[in-house]
Amino acid sequence: MTNANTEEYGRRTVLKQMAMVAGSAGLAPALLGAGSAAAQTPAAPHRGEETAHETERLAAYAVGLRYEDLPAPVIQRAKDCIADTVGAIVFGGELPWSKMIIAYARNNSGAGKSSILGTGGAPVRAGAAALANGAMTHAFELDSLTKPDSGAHPGATVFTAALAVAQDRGLSGRDVIAALVAGSEVMFRIGHATKHSNEERGFHAPGTTGPFGAAVATGHLMGFDAPKMTNALGIAGSCSAGLLEFAHAGNGAMVKRLHMGRAAESGILAASLAADGFTGPTSVLEGEYGFLRVFCNDFDMAELTRGLGSTYFTLDIELKRYACHIMAHNPVEAVLDLRDEHKFTAADVAGIDIAANERMVKTNNIPAPGDVMLAQYSVPFSVALALYRDPVDPRSFDESAVHDRAILDLASRTKLITVPGQDRRDLAVTVTVRLKDGRTPSRRVTSFKGTPERPLGRAELREKFLLLTKRLGDERMSPLFERLQNIENEKTLDWLNV
Repeated sequence: MTNANTEEYGRRTVLKQMAMVAGSAGLAPALLGAGSAAAQTPAAPHRGEETAHETERLAAYAVGLRYEDLPAPVIQRAKDCIADTVGAIVFGGELPWSKMIIAYARNNSGAGKSSILGTGGAPVRAGAAALANGAMTHAFELDSLTKPDSGAHPGATVFTAALAVAQDRGLSGRDVIAALVAGSEVMFRIGHATKHSNEERGFHAPGTTGPFGAAVATGHLMGFDAPKMTNALGIAGSCSAGLLEFAHAGNGAMVKRLHMGRAAESGILAASLAADGFTGPTSVLEGEYGFLRVFCNDFDMAELTRGLGSTYFTLDIELKRYACHIMAHNPVEAVLDLRDEHKFTAADVAGIDIAANERMVKTNNIPAPGDVMLAQYSVPFSVALALYRDPVDPRSFDESAVHDRAILDLASRTKLITVPGQDRRDLAVTVTVRLKDGRTPSRRVTSFKGTPERPLGRAELREKFLLLTKRLGDERMSPLFERLQNIENEKTLDWLNV
């Protein structure tokens, strides 16, 4: 079964479950009916055509989403994302750039009820906690994304905002799951509508889409009606930010970590203002001077509402195994598989060729990175490191690796080649290793372990969680993992304060 077929099969399975639930529970036909909600909803306009109030339709959908209506696979994917994010936060909290942001958040917040995780400090206000936790989640290239790529990071931007607000208001685990799903469903669709062309213009995609997801999650927890949610989205649009210069300047790379925290914080700001009656444009996404036309070279307006009410894009969330940019995951897995199959070592390698999309070749081709962030962002460096160190352990990507002559030498002999016509959202690669003995083993990888079609099992997710949180001890973190996997049974979340 191809990857596309596998993804579609998974979605069809969920739709069947939804239909059965609808039949037994009598769910509203606006969400589930004899025909799909997508079929009942007027088609959204394409670029250049008159709009059909996509922003308002997304807002109405989000406020109507309820935990009780969510299929079991969607709930589980959300819980996996939550546990994975908590692990990433705890690991990220020890890094120097995170400590700067944590200090700022604490120094500029009064006493509150929301925890900055992994630090042991007193609770702060929700916005400050979201800023710190969001930045910590993305502090070391460990956080969740989506496949197909939507340019969005749900754990770092949506969950961190939801957790902060839920703790502030004494809300439950079920409330957080529903808010995470609502925010993700909206944010992923916005991301797909950009066709990732916001990054072609130099914007860091998750910094631009994240405020929308965080605003929806926050508004959902605040019990918004559709007009208030529309205003929250309208305000969030003016908070979209994040530039890709960090990937090209060779310095100042800490700023990449900030983008997720600012997105989470901005979502809380947007929703909080909307709660008090502050307004934003009701056409913030589709308008002539709205998000898509201003931020993107190209876009597909129809993606904003595709499958809305009938398909859960939350099932597209993918979790990382390696502490490097998502572009490097397929190449790293390919080279490790080839090494295991053909029994070679790094010393046996004359060179490596990686055939991939143009985006990877242009953005992630950094054979001699100047710092840790750029090393993680670099496909040649990450692939070379994988043959010298264990890429599963994020501690392999430390400062010493950036100056390791053997890794740098192999990275310089790792070439990225553009595959003509390959879509920039298609991360499939073909890796060919040129060995000194003349052999040229090759492998194509379309989906690494952790993608929706090859998800991490519970034991694998637990292993990653304990690896990321080992400084706090397995005897403490193992029970926490189990509690996070049963978070729907928690009445409040004040206990989540590691």
